[in-house]
Formats: sequence, structure tokens, C-alpha cells
Amino acid sequence: MAKRTRAPEQRLRELSQQLATPGFCLPGSINTREMRCGNPNCRCKADPPQLHGPYTYWTRSINGRTVAQLLTAEQLERYRPWIENSRRLRKLINELEALSVHTAQQAEGWTAPKPRGQRTS
Repeated sequence: MAKRTRAPEQRLRELSQQLATPGFCLPGSINTREMRCGNPNCRCKADPPQLHGPYTYWTRSINGRTVAQLLTAEQLERYRPWIENSRRLRKLINELEALSVHTAQQAEGWTAPKPRGQRTS
């Protein structure tokens, strides 16, 4: 989060510059899993189990449903920066929104709402 000692306009310019060049952005995350199969005589059912994998997936939500795409090592290397760009972009937008709220509150003399669960005495 930006330090509040800087002028909001200066931070706004900095955020705008960073938002101008995010590059390709893929939503979601990367997950690695090891799994058991359906074969009852497989090594993955042994004691101790020797699971299959690791398998790397790009996971995201589409229309409220989780969708996973299996990735090769080359695809992981290629698309990991795109996922990091998306994460960075969301972080910048959240900071821009918080800066805007703070600036509007200061300009209008509005007080920030109290967090839920706090008592007013």
C-alpha cells in the first residue's frame, strides 16, 4: 500500500503509469497436485502410497465454476508471468480504489465507516 505522506495526485500518476503496461494477464492460479488413480492394485494404493504426479494445473473460475487446465513444464514457464501480471493488476486496482476512497473522504470531510463488530460507546 502507498504511504499516505505522498500527495494523492502523485500516487495516482504512479499507479496510472503502472496500469498502462500490464502485459498479458491470465486470471486464476497455478496448482500442483499428486493423485491416486482408480486401479486397486496400483502403487498409489500401497502403504505408504506412491502417488502419481506431480501434475501442474492452471485453475480459474468461469461462470462460477472452477475450471482446470493441465500444463506442461514449457506452458508453466510461459504462462506463469501472465498469471503474476493479473495478480499485480488486481493489486494496483485495489490500491487505486482505496486511494480514491481516502481522497474523497478527505475532500468531503466524510468519516471512514467503523469495521463490523466494533462497539460504539
